[in-house]
Amino acid sequence: MHMADALISPVVGAAAWAATAGAVGHSSRKLREELDGHRIPLMGVLGAFIFAAQMVNFTIPATGSSGHLGGGLILAALLGPQAAFLTLASVLTVQALFFADGGLLALGCNILNLGFFPCFVAYPFIYRKIAGGHMKRWRITTGALAGAVAGLQLGALGVVLETWLSGISELPLRTFLFLMQPIHLAIGLVEGLATAAVVLFVVKARPEILRETEPATGPALSPRALAAVFLGAAIVLGGGVSYFASVRPDGLEWALSRISGPGAPGSTAGEVHDIAGDLQDRTAVLPDYGFREGGRREPAAATDGTPDGSATGAGKAVSGLVGGLLTLLIAGAAGFFLKRRHNAAARGGPAGS
Repeated sequence: MHMADALISPVVGAAAWAATAGAVGHSSRKLREELDGHRIPLMGVLGAFIFAAQMVNFTIPATGSSGHLGGGLILAALLGPQAAFLTLASVLTVQALFFADGGLLALGCNILNLGFFPCFVAYPFIYRKIAGGHMKRWRITTGALAGAVAGLQLGALGVVLETWLSGISELPLRTFLFLMQPIHLAIGLVEGLATAAVVLFVVKARPEILRETEPATGPALSPRALAAVFLGAAIVLGGGVSYFASVRPDGLEWALSRISGPGAPGSTAGEVHDIAGDLQDRTAVLPDYGFREGGRREPAAATDGTPDGSATGAGKAVSGLVGGLLTLLIAGAAGFFLKRRHNAAARGGPAGS
């Protein structure tokens, strides 16, 4: 569901960037005020895990489409909404800058669609209401399914409305809406089950990480061991399982192809799109999760850079490992910076003292 620049006008893109900047600032302030030592160190490894998980597309039967995890609800359940939003923003920024997965102009839209709705809407108003304070298996599963479906439905609706408000592509609103919502319902159900599985694992392994959970009643993993599990999963998913990911188009690409055929839908992209495309072409060291073959990649494509079979197996594996490492460093640095600011404020001095 990563939008490309060809769907977004500069006005809509700038508005989404501004809204994203506001959400990032709000999340940073809240984390500095309500720092939780159990969760902050996990931001980096969980960011790497979600980056790798997003590389593994799974086939949606009988549709000719595929989907991948968004990861927002998983992060919110384990980190809380603010830390989750910052972590997912790090994931999406790494994808756009270094892998040309989603446009730079559309990055604000992608962070809102994939991050804001699951972290600040689906998690507090759906997942926590259902899962409650006792973290029973059936409540976690029910809450994860409902939250993941709602988050993806809202995100898919965001894609449609942002494209429609931009007015630069030849996509009929009603048709686009009727294609996007059902396919992301199916993807949401898979994400809900994956979210439940991850949360249930953490409930057993390190229950105090989860808010409002009951104390552990049996042996639990150490924090380092839990981080090592997620880091190992990121390496396996990004460096290995991604090789076997579905090559079918994801939900957004599938919807676009059903409307416009195999080519990109017509649009009135202009100078701002060219500037964003030139910048992304320079920063994307592994465009579309594959090695460069010389020359310039196609600018302002209407679909995202999700692996589609054009990248070699080696390119995907390298991309999964490099992207996971970059996300680990960026999200981890953000967490430890906020922790340092919190500690400095608690001592009553500036962050650098």
